[in-house]
Amino acid sequence: MPKISKRAQNMPASPVRKLVPYAIQAKQKGIKVYHLNIGQPDIETPQTALDAVKNNHLKIYEYALSEGNLEYREALQDYYHRLGFTDLTTKDFIVTNGGSEALNFAISTLCDDGDEVIIPEPYYANYNGFAHTFNVNVVAVPSSIDTGFALPPMEEFEKKITEKTRAIIICNPGNPTGYLYTREELEKLAQIALKHDIVIISDEVYREYVYDGKHQISMLEFNELKDHCIIIDSESKRYSMCGARIGFMITRSKKIHDAAMLFAQARLSPVLLGQIAAAAAHQNDTEYILKVREEYTKRRNLLVDLLNGIPGVICPKPKGAFYCGVELPIDDSDKFAQWLLESYSHNGETIMVAPMSGFYSNPELGKKQVRIAYVLKEDDLRRSAELLQDALKKYKEEFNL
Repeated sequence: MPKISKRAQNMPASPVRKLVPYAIQAKQKGIKVYHLNIGQPDIETPQTALDAVKNNHLKIYEYALSEGNLEYREALQDYYHRLGFTDLTTKDFIVTNGGSEALNFAISTLCDDGDEVIIPEPYYANYNGFAHTFNVNVVAVPSSIDTGFALPPMEEFEKKITEKTRAIIICNPGNPTGYLYTREELEKLAQIALKHDIVIISDEVYREYVYDGKHQISMLEFNELKDHCIIIDSESKRYSMCGARIGFMITRSKKIHDAAMLFAQARLSPVLLGQIAAAAAHQNDTEYILKVREEYTKRRNLLVDLLNGIPGVICPKPKGAFYCGVELPIDDSDKFAQWLLESYSHNGETIMVAPMSGFYSNPELGKKQVRIAYVLKEDDLRRSAELLQDALKKYKEEFNL
């Protein structure tokens, strides 16, 4: 048998996707599964994007430019100019195969083996996976569900900085908690980055989806971070086009940009058809974004109220994105999530959730928590809450909890 690398052996499993085989088995038994586990919206992709792919007249699906084709980068430039960042040019963007590749480029550009990145937790689980890929250590700054996942004082970030620290990674608004950073918090992070000569990697893929009259503040607003900031963005959630696999990184730092381009060239090019779809999606998208934000607001309000109405369930109200970090009256969220798919159904239906143990550096912190995505229609969310309440009752009876 061939030897498997230590890197592969140590790679953490995705808490979102590791249960997929159990979901497939449940479906093969005729059980309907409500997917609350993954950020795959049921919102329709903009028709302009679909038409652009359907009606393209390409004779050859040729390589795109490694940094992304000019037409798409011009669409991105226009989009960011509308946001107020008029200094950005097409040369500040590197188009990637999803936001995931942008994060990989950022970490591999900044970090060597044994270096460290600081991340507030719970965090998007793949941050941990990306760091492991490059033998980079994640240093966590914990938050608590008891405070609605509010960040600890910014000084806690500075306490974690060592000579090996290369970056602080944030997600704003956050996955998996929906936390939205304040301007004061971002200002302090900017000061810390400058003081210690490290980089802020700001994942802003959920920028459009913030609620209650609030708005997302981008790290691009801090011009003093020109050489100390990388923005990660993606079209997946903005336009409900996850399968297009189009994301991008932005940096005003020529040094960082040129280094990241070496990785972009090594992987040849981003997806051609995805860029065509994404460029079209950006055309006249205001009405689409407003409509989708209104829909997510209704879904959030409904789901949070339903979840908090279940005995023993705690669900802080997220301010952005489309996820809830939820505490359940159970013993082990991994065990419970698998049980839902293997052993539970009600009238031929069950739900799939993401255990939050994989969203923490210490899995024990998420042992009773799950992430639930409100990416389904309201009727489906109502039914899912009914199933969760019934499942919790039966689970506790079965395991004498």
